[in-house]
Amino acid sequence: MSHTEHEAPIMRTSPARLGKMLAILLGIMVVGGAIFFLNYDYWNSYLPTAGKIQEGLGSHEGGGGGGGKVTGKTIETNLEFMESPDFKVYAFNALSGDGKNPEIHANVGDKIVIHVKNGGKSFHAFGITDAKEGTGPIIDGTAVGTADNPLKPGKGGDATFVPSKAGEYYYICVVPGHRELGMEGKIEVAPSGGSAEASGAAVAPTGNKVEFTVSFVMSADFKQYAFNALPGQPGTNPDIKVKSGDTVTIHVKNDSKSFHAFGVVVDPDNPSDVLWNSAVGTPDNPLKPGKSGDVTFVAGAPGTYHYICTVPGHAALGMDAKFIVE
Repeated sequence: MSHTEHEAPIMRTSPARLGKMLAILLGIMVVGGAIFFLNYDYWNSYLPTAGKIQEGLGSHEGGGGGGGKVTGKTIETNLEFMESPDFKVYAFNALSGDGKNPEIHANVGDKIVIHVKNGGKSFHAFGITDAKEGTGPIIDGTAVGTADNPLKPGKGGDATFVPSKAGEYYYICVVPGHRELGMEGKIEVAPSGGSAEASGAAVAPTGNKVEFTVSFVMSADFKQYAFNALPGQPGTNPDIKVKSGDTVTIHVKNDSKSFHAFGVVVDPDNPSDVLWNSAVGTPDNPLKPGKSGDVTFVAGAPGTYHYICTVPGHAALGMDAKFIVE
């Protein structure tokens, strides 16, 4: 028997076995890639310790520390994380319009309770800071989630902030990059006992609902204009008082013989700048005599506003009353 007859056969893989191995490797890569990209925002939100120090993610007392006099007033609001379908626009409550990133107004010592919900499809975390940019430092007690442990879609939590000094604060998403993409809103804090300026800013609804009825009235000679009763009569131009965030419904009736339109404004000399979608009729399409209309809107930032007839000249003639937001 020759030497070659005693040699062991050389084992080589077959094309079929090679194909199976490649298919297994490809399957592992596909599954791993799917897991990574489905959780991409979570991996992207992680920041190493050195990065946290650089970004200032640590908390501090800031405006929420002790030492300030507590007023006993509680301001509650709802904030919801939102993103556009292409993940290019980030915001709170709405991606555009008056409801986007609503301003919160309070005084020193007020207790601000914010109910936070992740209404998006990404991972987010909430906090309040006095820093004008970046992700912190976050004021103690105001964090809901962290960049390391963010809120998953559909989850939520509450943040409490009692400012001890006046100034401008910001509520933000603390996941790196999300503030820059639009998840930032302002908290304006006025001195204790003071009142915030009537800015006209929109706020989130609190869920409380109130209703009022007003009517346009005029004298027979068309020289006196007012709401509900003519000047000098009981009930003329009554003040309307509401809370910031109230859902307000106003029933408007034209009891005069002229044409009128209703709206809430900051400046009665600028009747075209109607706030919070509070208009009933317009100067171009006013309420006719005997007609009525209703409007429902969310009262915005605290301050003293005006409800008026928005037909030019009618507010100056007397259809101008106070709309007070506390």
